Amino acid sequence: MNSFYDPAVMVSGSTYDDAGIYKVNDELALVQTVDFFTPMVDDPYDFGRIAVANSLSDVYAMGGVPKTAMNVVSFPISCLDASVLRDILRGGADKLVEAGVALLGGHTVEDPEPKYGVSVTGFVHPDKVWTNGGAKVGDVLVLTKKLGVGLVTTAFKGDMDLVSSEELSEVTESMAMLNKKAAEVAMKLGRVHGCTDITGFGLVGHLMEMVGDDAVTFEVDSRKLPFFDSALSFAKDGLIPAGSYRNRDYVKDRTLFVVDEFMELAVLTPETSGGLVLAMESDAADEYIRMMSEEGLPAWVVGKVTEAGDSKLIVF
Repeated sequence: MNSFYDPAVMVSGSTYDDAGIYKVNDELALVQTVDFFTPMVDDPYDFGRIAVANSLSDVYAMGGVPKTAMNVVSFPISCLDASVLRDILRGGADKLVEAGVALLGGHTVEDPEPKYGVSVTGFVHPDKVWTNGGAKVGDVLVLTKKLGVGLVTTAFKGDMDLVSSEELSEVTESMAMLNKKAAEVAMKLGRVHGCTDITGFGLVGHLMEMVGDDAVTFEVDSRKLPFFDSALSFAKDGLIPAGSYRNRDYVKDRTLFVVDEFMELAVLTPETSGGLVLAMESDAADEYIRMMSEEGLPAWVVGKVTEAGDSKLIVF
């Protein structure tokens, strides 16, 4: 038996879920996560907003409500002006206020490369936890944000003139947007069989964690996937981040790709603070999309869950 075994642990890292769940009593469980990374945008304030939105997303993906946070910071104070750090923390603090999360403190170390994120604690009812498993045959897969963040930001880093200011702003705001409302709508509907958020492993990598060892296959229709306007053009031109190839190595033995290579790499490209993917029955998905539309938010059915086949995941 694991020496750290505790019967109150409902979900741990062993299932590759987005956060851990610890049962306090029959009415309350804690949702806990931590995430931080290096800048993916130039503006420090936007970096702070995105990093916090990304961290909070792990709690939303478990059906939880984030309540408190602690800053996790690495910063080269000898190389960068302290005003940069202040802007990063200000962006993070503003996003926490938007989410209704209390900032309790944090920890900072000096490091040659800036890194920022937060550890988050949230609440969830023990009977209402979402995990990345549980999708059922007949379910559909619903996505709540556009894809292609990694493709656009990679192109921008290579040549700033390749990406219009309008598209860069759209991508930045997508990354900074909380998954709070998308989760709240799903909680209100109450018919979620499985959920995850799309981040560093890309769409396909996170779907692979979601399908897990369940006796099902996920089928993704690439024609239904929503991408930022220029993202697929960048993929066709070979502007692919290294993470896409690492993600392909991760899923290649269990995934059947029936698409062109540029699309294969596009759905493997790391996303930053991406949307939720929810597995639910088809009629529930229709209602969810309607409810999201009333909130002024998009959602798309991008795939379905079928009986287990030779491959765990098919992209066509």
